[in-house]
Amino acid sequence: MDLIRWDPFGDLSTLRERVNRLFEETLARPDRREPASARTWAPLVDIYDANGDIVLRADLPGLKQEDIDLQLTGDTLTIRGERKLSEEHSYMRVERPHGNFERSFTLSVPIDQSKVKASYREGVLEIVLPKAEEAKPKQVKVEVG
Repeated sequence: MDLIRWDPFGDLSTLRERVNRLFEETLARPDRREPASARTWAPLVDIYDANGDIVLRADLPGLKQEDIDLQLTGDTLTIRGERKLSEEHSYMRVERPHGNFERSFTLSVPIDQSKVKASYREGVLEIVLPKAEEAKPKQVKVEVG
């Protein structure tokens, strides 16, 4: 008789797959051929600090520059846009996400809004947000006395 080990995480993985399938089937509208996940999406984003600037890079392959809208209001940066599905094809399967998206980020430091720059190359949106002078670290000299 062989001893079979029970893996509790294997059961959780199966449960997760079933719940995901249930949500896709429930949220899918019968007049659409694609799953619900194809109609709602959010671009993947990296945010990092580089030499006193906050840099945000978002993956937006297939978008045109005019399909991207950026807004900086107070301490909130919002990226909006739309990836359009070509109407000239009769699709058999649609897996790449499309439709409207919106992502908002609360910035943890004051930004010099007059120096914000954005560029879009090879499907990657890069936004450079220079920190305001009052937010940059200052060197304090320690005196011996």
